[in-house]
Amino acid sequence: MPSALKRTPLYDAHVDAGAKMVDFGGWEMPVSYGSQIEEHHAVRRDSGMFDVSHMLVIDIAGPDSKAYLRRLLANDAARLTQPGKALYSCMLNPEGGVIDDLIVYFFDPETWRAVVNAGTAQADLEWMRRVADTEHFNVSLQPRHDLAMIALQGPNARRQAWAARPAWQAATEALKPFSAAVLADGCMVARTGYTGEDGFEIMLPATQAQTLWNDLLALGVRPCGLGARDTLRLEAGMNLYGQDMDESVLPAESALSWTVSMTDPEREFIGRDALEAAPNDRILVGVKLLERGVMRAHMAVRCAQGEGELTSGTMSPTMGVSIGMARVPLGVAVGDQVQVHIRDKWVPAEIVKMPLVRHGKILDA
Repeated sequence: MPSALKRTPLYDAHVDAGAKMVDFGGWEMPVSYGSQIEEHHAVRRDSGMFDVSHMLVIDIAGPDSKAYLRRLLANDAARLTQPGKALYSCMLNPEGGVIDDLIVYFFDPETWRAVVNAGTAQADLEWMRRVADTEHFNVSLQPRHDLAMIALQGPNARRQAWAARPAWQAATEALKPFSAAVLADGCMVARTGYTGEDGFEIMLPATQAQTLWNDLLALGVRPCGLGARDTLRLEAGMNLYGQDMDESVLPAESALSWTVSMTDPEREFIGRDALEAAPNDRILVGVKLLERGVMRAHMAVRCAQGEGELTSGTMSPTMGVSIGMARVPLGVAVGDQVQVHIRDKWVPAEIVKMPLVRHGKILDA
């Protein structure tokens, strides 16, 4: 493993647990701890925890913070008025392509927090600074490299968090989804996640991460790697940056139009002009294979309207069939029969509504 790879504060815990480590966006991260399938089922049925400290927390402060975020993001930060509330959004380039997808948290008009993807973190930070500087917004951007982040997910996840940290329960028990509470000792607990299950994403000082991880482990919470994270998010219909979207595609081509707010005609967010002028000729859809086989990214998809391409594909542990996402011509609809090119043959598949699994239940019969 190249020494240049970055490591999270929990690296030693992963190695001690026998995790298989891989290069993920320049970070040495656990892909599994022995059984990806068992890790997946633990999150669907009980609780599992993920080290997501490779993602970057960026604190945004200053008198122009709100105006800056309304310019920077495709979704409208003005929708956030209650302290702790969160918003999912794309950050676009002037051509309307997706630089990254992120979550932003509101604390007060001059205090915000963003969480961006690991592989794009440095480029995101540079872009955010460039917009602030060139457009003269009075804001400061502070990357929080001193923080770690643990995602605790599953039907019993919140109960396990309170068992490990009883003092957190009073401040977090009433949290609604996409809300966060700032706690003592620099901790923040958000009711968000990337698995389709309930739970918390916990941001805390890196010096405290190992102790919390061990305490959760002692309670029976299962460590989970990137492999289970991918199958969980795909069942839940959640995009992965770099596969289902990137700077070459528009939000509408990645089933993310719902993250773009055009409500205020005066809000000139970056990429708006391009989106308003762009042709709408491709969409992202869910796909379920109807025969044996496993779909993977970049496989061709043949539809009545023309050809498309899988952006993600895997075997669903919950459903026992292969599922994926595909970018296909406009007009393809749920229920349509298509074909996927797997190992030199065309295999029948069906367009399905995403998500396929949520809160432990299969939604697609």
